[in-house]
Amino acid sequence: MRLSNPLPIFMLMVLFSPLAIDIFLPAIPEMAEAFNVPVAWIAQTIPVFLFAFGIGQLFVGPLADRFGRRPIALIGALLYLVTSALAALANSYEVLMLARLGQGIAASCLSVAAFAGVRDHFGAERSKSMFSYLNGVICIVPALAPLLGGVLTHWWSWSANFWFMVGFAVLVFFSMLLALKETKPQSDVFSGRLYSLSRYSSVLRVASFRFYSLLVMLGMAMIIAYVSQSPSRLMVDMQLSSSDYAFWFGSNAAINIVAAFIAPQVIKWLGQTVGLWLGASLMAGAAVALVLAQSILHPLAFMAPVFVSSIGFCLLIAVGTGSALSPFGNKAGTASALLGFIQMTGSACLVGILGVSGLASSEQLALLMALPCVLMFAGLFGSPLNNQAYK
Repeated sequence: MRLSNPLPIFMLMVLFSPLAIDIFLPAIPEMAEAFNVPVAWIAQTIPVFLFAFGIGQLFVGPLADRFGRRPIALIGALLYLVTSALAALANSYEVLMLARLGQGIAASCLSVAAFAGVRDHFGAERSKSMFSYLNGVICIVPALAPLLGGVLTHWWSWSANFWFMVGFAVLVFFSMLLALKETKPQSDVFSGRLYSLSRYSSVLRVASFRFYSLLVMLGMAMIIAYVSQSPSRLMVDMQLSSSDYAFWFGSNAAINIVAAFIAPQVIKWLGQTVGLWLGASLMAGAAVALVLAQSILHPLAFMAPVFVSSIGFCLLIAVGTGSALSPFGNKAGTASALLGFIQMTGSACLVGILGVSGLASSEQLALLMALPCVLMFAGLFGSPLNNQAYK
């Protein structure tokens, strides 16, 4: 039986990526001990996953445009199942990293299929609020996954987190097999070569896509930096237990959930331009607060600016994702893939570059919080985007 409204299935499909990032965070110290490597090495599996997640979308997008969203999603769920099992059974750090690369590619299949499916089913304007709701669902995982991961790690072992991912993949695979119908319009006939620079360049030539995709990328870089830094900052520098860490991490995720579901209404009330400025300003203000409080070893000194910045990020996402994809009805898969690549791989690379910049971790995070506001000013003054960015 196929669902008339596929949004619940799309919500399940976008959970694969945050699940692979967040559930095993409390197990990082135990994993480092098990693989006999530094904690920082295990933490590097997060940007590696995100890099594969971003790169994978460039290859998956045209496949989704040619063969449809449903088969790509089903293949992604099966690949996620296999690579999660490989991670759970890994007996070396190299095998774990290989499994994480595979998980990233698998998650990219599901993400492209979900975002393109939303654009297909709901259309250009309505999809903007739908994307914000997807972001709210994505934020549920960071709220709950570390708590679950802590329990799984405590009662079994770090590998239990990856076996949970296997079970989730099985559940969603059969849900999609039974309930997900193809959303690709029958009138949308794929023409030309499967992979060509012209297919992507035609998307990049749209000024509003460039602006909004870069804005979303900068916001995501802040999130990645926070997720990567938070275990070390809270559990090492501040000596918090894994349960305390899960509480603070989950608190920020809960704020994200509320903000993501409220953001479309705020944007509707304020308008897109004012909403974007509000989001960027909140992030910039949080950057200042984080720098001023960096010497204070209390969770609130780190988390309060993150709370505020996360609210700003939700406002940016509420406008940015839908606005970037809205011009591309006949290339939703390719545009979604390119957006995902820019968002995930671009942000992961940016975080990596800052990681070797010599700046303190809090200064890196603060800089990333401030950059969306810088881009907003660039789009307003003297940029070729100034006539199109806020449409």
